[in-house]
Amino acid sequence: MTNQFNDDIMNPTNPVQTVAQPKEDTEMSRATNKITALYCRLSQEDALAGESNSISNQKSILLSYAKEHRFPNPTFFVDDGYSGTNFDRPGFQAMLDEIVAGNVAVCITKDLSRLGRNSSLTGLYTNFTFPEHGVRYIAINDDFDTSDPNSVNNDFAGIKNWFNEFFARDTSRKIRAVTKAKGEKGVPLTTNIPYGYKKDPDNPKHWIIDEEAAMVVRRIFDMCMEGRGPSQIANQLTAEKVLNPTAYKSKEGITTRTSTSTNPYHWNSSTVVHVLERREYTGCIVNFKTYTNSIWDKKQRQNPEEKQAVFENTHKAIIDESVFEKVQIIRQNRHRKTKTGKSSMFSGMLYCADCGEKMYFCASNNSKFEQSFFECSVHHKHRDKCKVHFIRSVVLEDLVQTHMNAVVSYVIRYEQHFRKVMTEKLQVESEEKLRVWKKQFLQNEKRIAELDRLFIKIYEDNAKGTLSDKKFEMMSQRYEEEQSQLKSELVTLQENIEVQDRQIENLEKFIQLASKYADGVPLTPYALRELVKKIYVSAADKSSGKRKQSIEIEYDFVGFIPLNELMQKKTA
Repeated sequence: MTNQFNDDIMNPTNPVQTVAQPKEDTEMSRATNKITALYCRLSQEDALAGESNSISNQKSILLSYAKEHRFPNPTFFVDDGYSGTNFDRPGFQAMLDEIVAGNVAVCITKDLSRLGRNSSLTGLYTNFTFPEHGVRYIAINDDFDTSDPNSVNNDFAGIKNWFNEFFARDTSRKIRAVTKAKGEKGVPLTTNIPYGYKKDPDNPKHWIIDEEAAMVVRRIFDMCMEGRGPSQIANQLTAEKVLNPTAYKSKEGITTRTSTSTNPYHWNSSTVVHVLERREYTGCIVNFKTYTNSIWDKKQRQNPEEKQAVFENTHKAIIDESVFEKVQIIRQNRHRKTKTGKSSMFSGMLYCADCGEKMYFCASNNSKFEQSFFECSVHHKHRDKCKVHFIRSVVLEDLVQTHMNAVVSYVIRYEQHFRKVMTEKLQVESEEKLRVWKKQFLQNEKRIAELDRLFIKIYEDNAKGTLSDKKFEMMSQRYEEEQSQLKSELVTLQENIEVQDRQIENLEKFIQLASKYADGVPLTPYALRELVKKIYVSAADKSSGKRKQSIEIEYDFVGFIPLNELMQKKTA
């Protein structure tokens, strides 16, 4: 009669798989209650080798070996889809727990590479951890058995472990090279398609808009433009029972990394932040956003923007680029609320015309809106460093809306004249700014090169003994700090130069933006942030016996618009 082995999973939530004890081994099983751990592992790279490394093939080999050598209580521990470069695998960790608990007599793998491809850690387990807990380890195909310490094959195990590690390194190197080549060609590297897009049925590498989800994305950006923070947006979406991205993708049959929460309508503020910061919504592919240090350290780290690769116009945009950039500015300028929790649409946008610092919104629980006001933050803390001035919210609203309507009305009525005058103004400003910035840019580059030479010199002096280690360390640290600061300034200067080069393009963007408000500019948080970059408030003028307040508005794309000068030229 032939004995049949049952390799079904006994507990679906446990990575341990137990097989039935052969009838002829029942006498041996009485001698010990310890198990024989049969460990199987398959990574994505190993799967490419074919059936020889498959889990089913490993199981068959291990079971046959255990039966032939009459090892009792065979129990499977399986890791399917896990790399051997680290040992943080559920199946292995479950087996290790059993080993530490003293429940394992023998551990068997198909070969040493199944246990792991990190030569140091593999040797640590086979030479120390397993013997420490009285576990006999066998690697069948490598003829490795810890019960025979004099075996020549055991002596060569270290070399085999090194070759297994070399294989992992070589495979990783090849995969990285292929990935780098794809990423540099603009092929999207992410397998997690942004919420709001889906794969094109005709081309899986191309994204098309998923209109149902895209509507939610647009709404999130709209609410941010209105001045709402991530927590407020998340609470609003949760209250309206909008499916969160994970639940939505699950409903559409799309596999996600994260499991669906118990409440599919619950939105986290972190999810909202993730949506607001994804540049892919502007119609571009962003590759190399993260990196890992090595095959041993799998932690994903954020790559600086200068090392990322951005490919424009690869798919249809859900969010206009100008709106995306505005949202990033809003995210950086967090709104300051009063102790009562009140805030204003102008929070984060108001600056003192005298000292240039921000102005704080002030209101109390008992006061009406008409009594709320903005006060210079410097004067609020140091009254002797800035003049006593503030502006009431109602006065500010009236001044801002009047100015915005006057500007938009002028642009629409006298578009050609506005374009001509502003082009001349921007060109004059650009020439002066570019001259200063390019001069500074060249000076920074020259100083960075000089610091490189100085560092080489002090290194040589230190090697010769003419410069002490302490002095060398102090000087090298100072040079490195200066060089780092100069390089950071170079990036900023380059960005400023590029912005100035796009001034005429930006002027056209502002004209198009103004045309949206042909029927008048409503004083809403969205309209305010779409048109205005900063507002500067001057101290009140009381020379006439009446309090008069003036403001200057820096508009997005074009900066300050000399409205009075424009109107005088037009009427002259």
